[in-house]
Amino acid sequence: MAKIDPAQNVAYRYFLLLILFFCVHANLSAQNANNYNGVDHRTVSRGNVTYYVNPANGDDNSNGKTANKAWKTFAHVNGIIFSAGDKIMVAGGGDLKESLYLVARGNSKSHVKVVFSEGIYNYYPETSFKRQFFITNTNDDAYSPKAIAIYIDSSAYVDVESRGAKFIMRGKMIETCVDHSENVSLHGITYDYKRPTVSELKVLKTDANYADLQIHPDSKYSIKDSLLTWEGEGWRCKPIWLWQELNTTTKELQRLDISMDNLKYAETGKNQVRVYFKSNPGFKTNFIYQSRDITRDCSGIFLVRSKNLRLKNININFMHGMGVVSQFCQNLLLDSVIVKPAANSGRTSSAWADILHFSGCRGKITISNSYLSGANDDAVNIHGTYLRIIETPKPNQVLVRFMHSQTFGFEAFVPGDSIGFIHAKTLLQYGLNVVQGVKRVNDKDILLTLKNPVTEKPEATDVVENITWTPEVWIHHNTIAQIPTRGVLVTTRRKTVIENNVFLHTHNSAISVADDAASWYESGMVNNMLIRNNKFNLCGEPAILIEPENTQNETSKVHSNIVIAHNWFQLQGSGAVSAKSTSNISIINNYFNVVDSSKKETDMVKFKDCVNTSVSQNKVIYTKNIQ
Repeated sequence: MAKIDPAQNVAYRYFLLLILFFCVHANLSAQNANNYNGVDHRTVSRGNVTYYVNPANGDDNSNGKTANKAWKTFAHVNGIIFSAGDKIMVAGGGDLKESLYLVARGNSKSHVKVVFSEGIYNYYPETSFKRQFFITNTNDDAYSPKAIAIYIDSSAYVDVESRGAKFIMRGKMIETCVDHSENVSLHGITYDYKRPTVSELKVLKTDANYADLQIHPDSKYSIKDSLLTWEGEGWRCKPIWLWQELNTTTKELQRLDISMDNLKYAETGKNQVRVYFKSNPGFKTNFIYQSRDITRDCSGIFLVRSKNLRLKNININFMHGMGVVSQFCQNLLLDSVIVKPAANSGRTSSAWADILHFSGCRGKITISNSYLSGANDDAVNIHGTYLRIIETPKPNQVLVRFMHSQTFGFEAFVPGDSIGFIHAKTLLQYGLNVVQGVKRVNDKDILLTLKNPVTEKPEATDVVENITWTPEVWIHHNTIAQIPTRGVLVTTRRKTVIENNVFLHTHNSAISVADDAASWYESGMVNNMLIRNNKFNLCGEPAILIEPENTQNETSKVHSNIVIAHNWFQLQGSGAVSAKSTSNISIINNYFNVVDSSKKETDMVKFKDCVNTSVSQNKVIYTKNIQ
């Protein structure tokens, strides 16, 4: 062997240290993977077996087959593929440092059941299962793995039931993820955060150069060098300009900018702070203010590429991120989902952003008998995603691109999907085709091979929409309250019915129909919508806004076939309905309750670039004081 000189020897030793480091790292990674076995490394249960977990009093050295021999953690559960008739009984509450990573294969006659008994279950993100996801409208931190409390993967016919259980997140986590699964039911669960990621305070007093603040006891904070920092579990941030203001008298919640420049803070008592300023930046006595870090890094509940999902009797006291996100899912029923802070908690915020967010779904979405409140964005948002056409490399190929920085990376097409070609300026469809091949070029670009050649040359800003993944929507018998933006934002070409709902003080329009190919790229056209028997109580005006973001008007219109009938509008002004670029719209048999006796029916309804409009048999009622 040749002699190694000193310089080479140092490099050689460094090389050996690198090998040792990677071996240790690989071993630790393997150990972590063993704690969360995927589908290929699990044993298969024979079926009709009951397993027991008790986080408070269990023992992982037990067999887990009886209540008094329960496992302590989910480690053994995470190494099993459960079969029809299996049950996992979780009792006692306690601290869960390990995720439930469930793989279960029930059938239509015999489901796999996971039953949580009464108790408080604390989920910690530090040693939980983590996975990287691209989540629509949520890509500020797209490449960091997300901690998940309950992960249901590649499963079928699974029921997760709560008998008085409350799941408390002890840091930022996806509360439950259902991934590539079908016929999954979540029932009776209550979700909350020990330390919500929205901080709250009430203004006790304002003066010329200071305001006295009562910080909510759950909103931990520190003050150093006269600067305030919000302190969370695994996170911390300084308050920024974006706040939300809750009028405790009217219950109206709105966004507003409060400049943080040159503010100085000092503690005056327990959870009491005085903020000093040269002039009041916007604080009002007896109002409640909410503050959050606007980084979009997570979602509350994440449902992805799954079908036949049912969420019933779910209570959400708080969730971080873009809310309950359903991404390319089919057939979703959300019944009796109550989103509001826990009783007697003193909190006013229950959602860091949207409450229910649906992107690229199909089949039928039903939202019923629910109470949606306390959001930091829309209560319900249903849309698809436009991708811009970058080039046509071959006659039957198009290279398309995600355009918004918050939405990219996910599987937007599969072979067999139908796509529509849309002019960005008019938002009108001018071509159809079928996807035969999908090649992911990078996280933003996708090359589609099509069944037929593209016959019309796309313009520079034109887009495509996956029209296979557009849902039918039924939203009924819900109450939507304390929303700072819109109550329901919905854009889908399939049948939509919004009926028998109550909208209370949404700051912007209660119902909004958009469609854009230049800002958020949220598609698409509405072809069949019925809005009936709803109550709009002092919502932002117009209470119903139909406003596609087309920049060029044509004879054909973006939206069509909309009926607004038998609704009750309580208006501070006169803005009941405003519609743009819509054909065949009827506004009939509605009640407009106004404070200005001079207002007439024609004042309540506004059209722009619309055709075939009908406004008839509506009644205008004058009331001096509306509350």
